[in-house]
Order: sequence, then structure tokens, then C-alpha cells
Amino acid sequence: MQRVDSGATLTAEQTAAADEGVKAMMPLGRGRPFLHYVLSALADAGANEVCLVVAPDAKDLQRHFHHEMTLRRMRISFAVQQEARGTADAVLAAQSFARNDRFLVLNADNYYPIETYKALGGVDRNAMAGFDREALVTQGNIDLERIKRYAVLRVSGDGFLEEIVEKPDDATFNAMGPHALVSMNVWAFTTKIFDACRRVKPSARGELELPDAVRILMKEFGEKIRVIPFKAPVLDLGTRADIASVEAALRDVRPIL
Repeated sequence: MQRVDSGATLTAEQTAAADEGVKAMMPLGRGRPFLHYVLSALADAGANEVCLVVAPDAKDLQRHFHHEMTLRRMRISFAVQQEARGTADAVLAAQSFARNDRFLVLNADNYYPIETYKALGGVDRNAMAGFDREALVTQGNIDLERIKRYAVLRVSGDGFLEEIVEKPDDATFNAMGPHALVSMNVWAFTTKIFDACRRVKPSARGELELPDAVRILMKEFGEKIRVIPFKAPVLDLGTRADIASVEAALRDVRPIL
């Protein structure tokens, strides 16, 4: 989001947040940060304990939630990821928060449907959401070219994950069809994921990536991953150009934490 986009019209506060690369704290139309909307949706789904994985210098974020706000519906904890080593490492940072419970993992710069959280919370095993490709494009703010950079899912006939296809080539993408299920990185895990995260090796990007931990969970630990399909939009706050569409979609939402 730090990349300047001359076509995006932002307020001074939004420009400052974009310049700092703090997507989750991007102020929207009423001045509330995007993260408030994400957390409020979790609370609507019944999640009342949340852990935010942050960098060591995220003091402003911690002060915001612990001193500047009165939380009525949830308790927010923080886990510090000492280095930006990837998403599998970020999950490991929250192990003490999870204790022995199943837990959800999601991106802070995506707004997911409330029913996604409810469905994932209602299964008793590892699971993930798979979003209908066409619905993401027609109902949300993600265009088809961006979808091509995401991972699509091969799912068995009985609804379990077979393969995560990262950034598929055009032939694969087209062959999987308009209703292929796309991973938008929202998961439910048992604590076995932590052992899998410890075994992850750096990817070609030099990061410890959560999808690689999921592959280890399946292949080495014999765990099945239930895929719950959704025909619903996910709002992505990935670039400055996304701010206007996210604001419009959330205009009538009143976040309550």
C-alpha cells in the first residue's frame, strides 16, 4: 500500500496510513480504522478473544486497543513476531494465546463474511474457507487479474483439500473454471498446526509460509483439511485504489468492539 497511486483519492489521514504501510489501521469514511470492522465481524460471529500478531515496534497499535478504546464485546491480546519471517512464523508467535483450543487464522487486511467465521468455528477439525471465484469478482472488489495471483484449491468429492495451487498459470486457471474455489487465507486449526509450522523451510521468497505448513499437516501428519465453500465476497484492502470500494461496501456497518 506504500506504492503511490495517482488514481486514488485519499484524505490526509488515509495518505499517512498508506505511506506507513499500516493497512489494517486505514481510516474509513467515519474515521474508524478498517481493523475495527474486521474485529466487529468476528464479535458478531461469537469470537470474544482475539490475538493480533504484530511487529516489535507496534506500540501505537497496542496503545490504541488497550488505552484509547473501551472494549465491550471482546478481549484483545498481542503476540509479537520478532522478525517478518512469513505467515507460518506469525502463527507460531500466537501459540501461547491458542493454548489447547482450536482457533481461527485470518488476514487483517481482508473483510470476510460473518458466516465464514461461524462456519469455520462450527467444525471440530482443521478447515478452511474456499470462495467461489466468480462471486469474488462480481460481488466484491477483487478483479479477475488479481484473482489469478491467488491460490486456487483442488478439493475432493467429499469436501477435503487435495492441493493448494499457488498462482496458477493461465491454462490451469482457465481449466478450473469460473466457480473454482479460491483461498483467501482464512483457516480454522487445531494445535497440530504449530508442529507443522516448525517444520516449514523457507520458500523461494525466503519466507516461512502457512500454505507450506498446511501441506506438511496433510502429508506428514495425515491430517485432513475440510474445505467449506462460500459464494460470497471478500473485501481486500490491498492497495490505495481499494479504499474507495471498501468504504462504499462498509458504509452502513457500525463496528462495535
